[in-house]
This record gives sequence, C-alpha cells and structure tokens, in this order.
Amino acid sequence: MIEDIVVRLQAALERHSIHRLGRVINATGIVLHTNLGRAPLPERAIKAVEEAARGYSNLEFDLESGGRGSRYQRIRSLITSLTGAESSLVVNNNAAAVFLSINTLAAGKEVIVSRGQQVEIGGSFRIPDVIRSSGARMVEVGTTNKTRLQDYESAITENTAILLKVHTSNFKLIGFTSEVPLKDMVELARQRGLIAMEDLGSGTLLDLASLGLPYEPTVRDSLKAGVDIVTFSGDKLLGGPQAGIIIGRKDLVDRIARNPLMRALRVDKMTLAALEEVLRIYHGREEDIISEIPALRFLSRSPEDLELEAQGLARRISQILKEDWIVQIVDDPCEAGGGSLPGAQLPGKAVAIARHGPSSSPTKNPEANLSKDPGANLSRDRGADLSVEDLHAMLRLSSPPVISRLHGGQLLLNVRTLFPEDPQDIVTALSRIVGGDKD
Repeated sequence: MIEDIVVRLQAALERHSIHRLGRVINATGIVLHTNLGRAPLPERAIKAVEEAARGYSNLEFDLESGGRGSRYQRIRSLITSLTGAESSLVVNNNAAAVFLSINTLAAGKEVIVSRGQQVEIGGSFRIPDVIRSSGARMVEVGTTNKTRLQDYESAITENTAILLKVHTSNFKLIGFTSEVPLKDMVELARQRGLIAMEDLGSGTLLDLASLGLPYEPTVRDSLKAGVDIVTFSGDKLLGGPQAGIIIGRKDLVDRIARNPLMRALRVDKMTLAALEEVLRIYHGREEDIISEIPALRFLSRSPEDLELEAQGLARRISQILKEDWIVQIVDDPCEAGGGSLPGAQLPGKAVAIARHGPSSSPTKNPEANLSKDPGANLSRDRGADLSVEDLHAMLRLSSPPVISRLHGGQLLLNVRTLFPEDPQDIVTALSRIVGGDKD
C-alpha cells in the first residue's frame, strides 16, 4: 500500500515537471528550433551566466574608477572589434532592434522597403506592423518578385528618412526575380542624404560557405557595403542568447541609445554575460569557434559523422524494441531553422521506428501508461500494445522529454541535433516505455 502511494506520488511529480521550463532532447534535425529555444549556449557561456547570476556583478560598476559604469561598454568593444562597426548596442531581440532604430531615426517620417521583403516572422509579427508601431510610415516599392533602383528613387520625398533592406529570413523567392544590390541602395541613400538600414535577421559573423553551408551575407559584408545601421539576432546563426544587436555609425547608434524606450528593451546581466562569452569565442580560431558553439557544430556535421551516430543509436534501440518493431536508418533532410538559410536542406540521418505488421491503435491517454510506474521495468506486453503515435507522445512525456517527428507511419529520431549525452537518455526513455532492460 505504501509502495503504491510512493509510485503514484512519483508519477504525479514527473507529470508536473514537464510543465516547467527545462531541458528537452531535440531529435527533430532542426538546429535553430524556435519552439525549442533556438541556439543552445556554449559551455563557456553557461558558466558565465551562472557566475553572473550567483551573486553580485559589475554590471554597471566601473572597477577602475569605482564609480557607475555602462552595462554595454564591455560588449561594445567586443562587437566593434569583430565587425568593424563604429559602435553597437544590444537589446532583447532583433524585432526590438528594428523597432527601436526606426522609432529613433524615422518616427513621423517615411521608411521605404521593397514589397518582396515584407517578412512575417514567428508569432505573426510582421515588418509592416513593426514599422507602423515605431511611429514611421512604410512606403512599399516594386512588386513581390521584382524591385528596381528606380522604384526607390521614385518613392523618395522630402519626408523620407530611411531606405530599408530586410533579409527574407524565412522564405526564398526563386524564378523571375530581381532585387537592388545593397551597394546601389546605399549609394542612392548617400546621394539623397538618407539613412541606409539593413535588417539581417539571423546574422552571421562567419562565412558559412567555408563550412560547406549555403552562402549567407555576413555582418561585415553589410558594413563594407556602407550600410549605416545593421540589426541582427544573437540566438540564431551567431549561436548565443536571445538578443538584438544594432551596429553602425556612432552618431546614429548614440541617438538610438538615448531613446527613452531603450530602458524598456535593454538586456539583463545574464544575457550580457552569455553574449560576451560567445563573442570572446569568435575572437579565436575558426575551428575552435565551430567546436565550441553548438549551433555551428550541429550545422557543420558531416554525413559520415551522422551515419556513425545513427548506427550507434539504432543498434541500442534495436536491443530494446524487438518482436513487434522495425528499427532502421533512413535519410532525413535537416534544416537550419529559426528563419535562417531559407530553402536550404542539409543532409541528415534518422533512426526510423515503425510497427512490424498491422499498427496498433493510438492510446487515448498515452500519459497513463507512463504514470503506472515511471522507474520500474514493465512487462514486455507493454510494447505490443503501443502504436507509433503512442511512442511519439510518450517520448515527449519522458524525463527529459524527447522531441521526435512522425512521418509516413514512422517515428523519426534525427541525430544531427543530438548532444553526446542524448542517445543514452533516449534509450533509457524507450526502455521505460516498452519495459525492456535498461541500457
């Protein structure tokens, strides 16, 4: 009786734990998965966050003078040395960076942007809405698939403040298309005394083509083209914490920093600690950058590495799922995710799990199967009663949760996004679900 109560309490605690923010295993193959927190932080950044959070810090204290300091001084020097920008500023995400920049530099004025660049990002946030909310008026030019320099020239009035280029981060136009080269847009802005601004979206400090990935314009490319203000994210291709980074001309960045809304959009000590450490990594050798930053490491994994990882995981899973299951390795294309590298598919491998013979019907409440006894070996009959859909749901309810995908009647565990400790946790979760011996 007491043992039964203990088991029920343990099950209730485990069910409660899945509702708090915590670690999950990403077996989707989507590297910068927005719903799963985008870029995982490097170990050095995690330690920096822990140190900053554990006690007091010199967030706004100048150790040399003993007086008040700026929370952005340390991060500013790192960003400017990496990008070549005159100055920089950090806010809580890239949408905030775009909003604050336009609100400061173009409130009550016009911002010209191509129709083909009116992006909608996750959560239905749209570039036109961001511009409108900032107090500026958006002027559309060109068509969805073609915009010419003449379109910008014809739209300029005495009330125009900014020529804005927006990276089409989560879609790609192909076919009968054309857009104005960045250098031409910058030259037009200079001739007419306007500000040239670019929202790079994901933003990258490395030439991704050197990693075998599709070419993506770097932050330095934009500055070399003469763009006055560039904004990009910290938690996508950069591989750091959620942040919006504003770089460019010092006089413009200084104006943005003085905006009263800056205080509402500023980042805290933990974000700054993580971002600072990530930027310090970028000051090292390229091979060290890739090995230390998880997002870049996952993006650049070789087909041979993925095959070996899949073989090892499939072998261990086969020892647990026996009579009624088929376990095999399949090709499963991956993507960068997070609105990065639109249209680009990366080669991928997944362990595919399917039922042998007729599929079982999905259980109405898969969680009930887990709650009987989370820690005990269960009978082999448990596996025979489960469908692929049950397995998918129960993995999601495991501790830690395993996020997999269903496709074509198979459960797919993509190995590109697995950390070294993840396969063991997947095997343990499957063992508990079907009742096999623990690995």
